[in-house]
Amino acid sequence: MAVEVVVKKLGNSIGVIFPKNIVKEKQIEVNKKVFIEIVKEADLGNMFGSLKRKINSQKFKDMVRQGWV
Repeated sequence: MAVEVVVKKLGNSIGVIFPKNIVKEKQIEVNKKVFIEIVKEADLGNMFGSLKRKINSQKFKDMVRQGWV
């Protein structure tokens, strides 16, 4: 299961807050261990113009948005 959460500052640390429906569905409780796979959102903004390709930038952006690349 994948869920998008935002990392927040919590005192001197950082953390995430799980949505209530996920906590309920997965029966997550305080002081219980969970395994989390972290996938950082990609920022492709600085790549445009630096790659050599046979299609123009706009078409490439459209393909990325549609999940083709």
